[in-house]
Amino acid sequence: MQQFKKIVFFDTETTGLDPEKDQIIELAAALVTENGIELKIDAFCKLPEGEKIPEKIVELTHITDDMLADKGIDYREACRIFCNMLHSDSEVLLVAHNIQFDLLFILEMFKHCGMVPKAPKLRALDSLTVYKDRAAYPHKLANAIEHYGLADKVQNSHRAIDDVLALYEVTKAMSEERDDLTDYIDLLGYNPKYGITGRKLRQITYIPQSYKLGCRLPDLMNGGGSCE
Repeated sequence: MQQFKKIVFFDTETTGLDPEKDQIIELAAALVTENGIELKIDAFCKLPEGEKIPEKIVELTHITDDMLADKGIDYREACRIFCNMLHSDSEVLLVAHNIQFDLLFILEMFKHCGMVPKAPKLRALDSLTVYKDRAAYPHKLANAIEHYGLADKVQNSHRAIDDVLALYEVTKAMSEERDDLTDYIDLLGYNPKYGITGRKLRQITYIPQSYKLGCRLPDLMNGGGSCE
């Protein structure tokens, strides 16, 4: 992935699953260049006045309304900070685990705030899709951390910044294991039993992905393999 001057690993914590109805309450990201991690952000985002974090989300993320009140910043300010991180004169690669979910929330944030990153193009790499081709089920980030022996090196929690730093290490491990991550850029595998979550993104190629090891999703896209 050396063709990218900027690679941004990111994660969100949200009040629910619907980008159009729910909101980001924590946005974390790490900007990676040829020199490694150059910048990290971890922002709590305040909710509109009168809105509360659902109890089940508090239990899952340990983020409370008091935390947002004490440490949260305005939603537009969080959007501005993230947009600035993506500013580039060349294409920027975004990396997330299950990027379909997080990217839909990010795009909705851009739309809501009326902001657009100043970059020629944003590309997407879904570490979940890559990991499904590498290891047996289950495929959560915690499973990838264990699979690559990173438990002593990273923290795994439902806090966005911890997940971002863990994702960075997992992605490095996957790259060292097999140098084919560029084949997965703008490619997303989905479980044919459940279909695609949310709306399709124009730049992404969506392909049904089985749990059969030894099958590379990029080969299916190019007509050179089979998962049957």
